[in-house]
Amino acid sequence: MRKDTRCVHSGTRIDPDTRGLNTPIYTSSSFEYLDTPENVYPRYFNIPNQKAVVQKLCELENAEGGLLFGSGMAAISTAMLSFLSSGDHVVLQKDIYGGTHHFVTAEYERFGIEYTFVSNRADEIEQAVQKNTRVIYIETPSNPLLLITDIAATAQIAKANNVLSIIDNTFATPINQNPLDLGIDIVTHSGTKYLGGHSDLCCGAVLTRKDLAAKISATAANLGGSMNAMTCYLLERSLKTLSVRVDKHNRNARMIAEYLAKDPRIPQVHYPGLENHPGYAVAKNQMTGFGGMLSFELDGREPERFLKNLKVITPALSLGGVETIICSPATTSHQKITAAERAELGISDGLLRLSVGIEDAADLIADIDGALAA
Repeated sequence: MRKDTRCVHSGTRIDPDTRGLNTPIYTSSSFEYLDTPENVYPRYFNIPNQKAVVQKLCELENAEGGLLFGSGMAAISTAMLSFLSSGDHVVLQKDIYGGTHHFVTAEYERFGIEYTFVSNRADEIEQAVQKNTRVIYIETPSNPLLLITDIAATAQIAKANNVLSIIDNTFATPINQNPLDLGIDIVTHSGTKYLGGHSDLCCGAVLTRKDLAAKISATAANLGGSMNAMTCYLLERSLKTLSVRVDKHNRNARMIAEYLAKDPRIPQVHYPGLENHPGYAVAKNQMTGFGGMLSFELDGREPERFLKNLKVITPALSLGGVETIICSPATTSHQKITAAERAELGISDGLLRLSVGIEDAADLIADIDGALAA
């Protein structure tokens, strides 16, 4: 089946008594165990609602196995900690989600785990690999500067050094990009964003091959970051429209990026779908769509004043919903990173990150134009 069809049908569990079209919500936290192949328990990541969503995501990401988590950070942290011990080393891309960056800098030292942050260039990633490196972690497109990392090249470096490769595929979604097909070992998602898509869920996912999924599952059961049946049901429902939503996100974001790129009041636009973007050629090769995220710089205008003059677009946290929202990474997603670190990454106080929704693009452009004029 093609992706549009997989979104709707994959993973659905038909109740044999009612023959309803949707997977029932199994609210039990206790399940009988006699004459069953496995002990079923929510914290073991194996209740029917969890399995239904994982199957759908596996078919969208071309994975063999996976797990659902209570948040994107639970997915990312569990995936990494499943393969790291004291004395190990991790190579990470510098331009990543602020929460992931803070997790590494705040927690790894006390676990005795070493780490090196590098640019998204493949040669720098390769040079940073050490004898004790166990994981290479990337994020592409990156948050918030939409940098593009060569996925296949990174995967090749990891395999050549017998290192696991992990990618945060949140911005791209399984509709626009499938890193496992390019050689990556483990894919993570903050399902709070596009997978949920309606700004009402908090969840995460890990997709990989069977042997790695089994090891992550063992660690995950100990850390306890599982997801309840009701949230699973809502996520499964949202995934049925993922391809439709992402297609609209892609088209709207590209239109807005092209408009802003021509506006003299906007000195810089970060969007991989623009031909002058430094990662355009790589993005075109490894993505089927350029996504609904972009960021841009103001030409000296006060960011907060601009944000307060918006009428349709809402200044808010998070991203990936059907409504268009905007934020200043310096005061939201990357607030926990020091000012010096933000400056090194190129995250200025005037940088604004736009999560383009599924409204009419002309209305969104008019709103931005009005706020700039005001």
